[in-house]
Amino acid sequence: MPRKTSIHKEDIVNAAVELVRENGHEALNARALAKRLECSTQPIFSNFSTMEELFDEVLLRCLESYNACVKEEFGRQQGFPAYKTYGMAYIRFAKEQKNLFKVLFMRDKTGKDTGIEDSTFYEVLPIIMKALNLTKEQAALFHLEMWTFVHGIGSMIATSSYDWDLDLASQTLTDAYQGLKHRFEQMKTEA
Repeated sequence: MPRKTSIHKEDIVNAAVELVRENGHEALNARALAKRLECSTQPIFSNFSTMEELFDEVLLRCLESYNACVKEEFGRQQGFPAYKTYGMAYIRFAKEQKNLFKVLFMRDKTGKDTGIEDSTFYEVLPIIMKALNLTKEQAALFHLEMWTFVHGIGSMIATSSYDWDLDLASQTLTDAYQGLKHRFEQMKTEA
């Protein structure tokens, strides 16, 4: 009698991430995952109580991929200021990992804890505060406005609405940043 192949938790998560990478998070279900693993659904539910529990693991892996992209962007030595590097990493991730970008940044998060995914929002505030001499509240508003622009580019790329060239994205980020910077400088002089 042939020996049964053991399916481990790590195998399940790896297969789930690949399924999401290839087909989007909507494609992740127990049957599709079992088919990919060439097993029944039993090993999946032996390792995870629910598909939501597995999905949380997938989100963590997607976030690890995104963080690796950010780290790689910082290692590219393109001479971007730190804040712009975050934006370019976000856009590059949307271009290179469309489905992982969508699962992290474009799914419905109503009623969900997004603290882990949104941690970079607060991470960049000291960079903005120092570069533009802003208070924490001003920096948060600046970042919210700038990140709306960055997210728009990423979303357009991830949904294939417009295939942004990275050089064009870089130029438009600079333009948007300079425009916001000018507006915030005017606000300080008016106060």
